[in-house]
Amino acid sequence: MSGACRKPFTAAQDGVFSVRAPGGACFGVEMRDWISPIFAALRRGTLLRALFGAVLLAAPPVLVPEVALARPAPDGFADLAQRLLPTVVNIATEQTLKGAGPQAALPDLPPGSPLQDLFKDFMNQKDVPRHVTSLGSGFIIDPSGLVVTNNHVIEDADQITVTLNDGTTLPAKLVGRDEKTDLALLRIHPRAPLPFARLGDSDKARVGDWVMAIGNPFGLGSTVTAGIVSARNRDINAGPYDDFIQTDAPINRGNSGGPLFDMDGNVIGINSAIFSPSGGSVGIGFSIPSNMVRDVIDQLRKYGQTRRGWIGVRIQQVTPDIAEGLGLAGATGALVAEVTPGGPAARAGIRNGDIVTGFDGKPVPDSRTLPRVVADTPVGKAVKVDILRNRKKQTVTVVLARLAEDDGTPAPRKPAAPAKPKYSRLGLSLGIIDGNLRAKYHLGAKVSGVVVTDVDPDSPAGTQNFRPGDVIVEVQNQKVHTPDDVMKRIADDERAGRKVELMLVNRAGNLTFVAVRLGGQG
Repeated sequence: MSGACRKPFTAAQDGVFSVRAPGGACFGVEMRDWISPIFAALRRGTLLRALFGAVLLAAPPVLVPEVALARPAPDGFADLAQRLLPTVVNIATEQTLKGAGPQAALPDLPPGSPLQDLFKDFMNQKDVPRHVTSLGSGFIIDPSGLVVTNNHVIEDADQITVTLNDGTTLPAKLVGRDEKTDLALLRIHPRAPLPFARLGDSDKARVGDWVMAIGNPFGLGSTVTAGIVSARNRDINAGPYDDFIQTDAPINRGNSGGPLFDMDGNVIGINSAIFSPSGGSVGIGFSIPSNMVRDVIDQLRKYGQTRRGWIGVRIQQVTPDIAEGLGLAGATGALVAEVTPGGPAARAGIRNGDIVTGFDGKPVPDSRTLPRVVADTPVGKAVKVDILRNRKKQTVTVVLARLAEDDGTPAPRKPAAPAKPKYSRLGLSLGIIDGNLRAKYHLGAKVSGVVVTDVDPDSPAGTQNFRPGDVIVEVQNQKVHTPDDVMKRIADDERAGRKVELMLVNRAGNLTFVAVRLGGQG
């Protein structure tokens, strides 16, 4: 009955009338509640009495709340495809790779061997450049010739060519690209204004909605496929801002960069990846949501690069063990593992161990959400950040800075050789940081705490991937400086009935929280 109740009273369907209540709600009224009093009044003799009887003598009607129905399946996709095909383009790229040239000496062969000349010609060939071509898809977003595609479609290309739906081929120039979201913006110069597609609101796309994909699979040319939205908010470990729409519309190689349309003809996603053991479509494709595309493309269009917000924290997921260690009711929010000195978060008073639960009025249910909402926030904006500190709610104001392209994360180093084991209650051998251990484990001059010199692999700490060279900075939010500090804190917590010990650990220059269940060797 989604189309009913546009008027105060509509005709009956399947024995139910649709009635608009005074408060605006729409209800269905079953027919049997009206007919019986009318017939009774008719038997008493007058039409007027019958009409009044229908109102005054009837039992209270059965009110049935209207149920929201999903949009029905389309009769076909032909009209939509005909309208949208001219907005989708094929993209071809060319890259020149230089030959390797002579790389090795001739193999030892018997004198006069007929293979000598063959190997000589092969090993001493000159550098011969090779031309590699690849194909992808894209779509026009502006009649002047702006084209959106995937970064991986045009990455490292020497030449980019765009072919319109009518067969016109035009050279394209790169306006800007973003590796983190796998998006790129191209410009072509057509002779006349081009038909273009509009970006829709991907947040309104629901699981089960019909969608249509257009692209250039395997270089065959413009191809239309259809399916539904299979899932939302997928994280496939493709980048730091994963938030993919999953669809079962067939997507294959060459579809990358092409649009995913809703039934109104709006782009709600850019087809970017598939899950496939065989390399072909198995009904699991992933599209970048249009709301993310809009923000990135606007920045590429204005600046030729992205300008993301940054607050200067390194975060991690709140696991059930960490939540228990912090005394929280549930594993929600983003745990601040490290605050960049002098960064926006540090200036706002955010500390290690704080849990971010809200950002600029948006909830932060997990650690995946925070990087996306921060990156989408304009640089220089002052936002309210909701945090939990010692199980108490607080709100601080952070003024966003710009995210640098290189975050400066140090490369992981090899673990040092273990020292003689003398295990703690958690299965760790601990030592005071001195000159020898600082040099042995390459610890910075400002690193303080208790260094791990050996780990029992079968201990509680061993199951949490502790390694020699890790430095325990805090135990249950209390700074530690000696192995005795660590042991005393653990003993006190065990006597207090605590089951999980939460430690702040400096690992290769990065701070991270590790939750360890109490128990182990004495």
